[in-house]
Amino acid sequence: MIANSFDAHRLIQLAKKHGLGDVMEERLFRAYFTEGKNVSDHNTLMQIGMDAGLRAVEVGEMLNSDEFAADVHADIMQAARLGIRGVPFFLLDEQLGISGAQPAEVFADGLQQAWAIHEKARKAEVNTTEGAVCTPDGVCGPPSGKTVNKK
Repeated sequence: MIANSFDAHRLIQLAKKHGLGDVMEERLFRAYFTEGKNVSDHNTLMQIGMDAGLRAVEVGEMLNSDEFAADVHADIMQAARLGIRGVPFFLLDEQLGISGAQPAEVFADGLQQAWAIHEKARKAEVNTTEGAVCTPDGVCGPPSGKTVNKK
């Protein structure tokens, strides 16, 4: 069964608000891929939301509104900018993508590559020593904000 997952994605956003985003994603995956549930059905989403630890009233209010729709649209736009065309898609350190179901070795290699990129960027950061700071009106002082001299 192919389902419109827009409301399920809104439910994930609600769960994130309560620190339950990962729990909700796992519960939705199990419901759809293992249990064959229709994740576009509001009654199903209500039950999934409660299974993940959300209050029924809050889930119901969200489903009967457009709450979190802008967040889901923003996620869709980010995916388009990144060239993501399907799921599953895993973005590592916002730089390296893995598309589709892949063996564990592909993820291990991807994580190593992402870490190497991260470390290279971290080492390339400029080390600075703080000195006097001057405002546009000519007042200069140490980083603590204490005035040293004035033009």
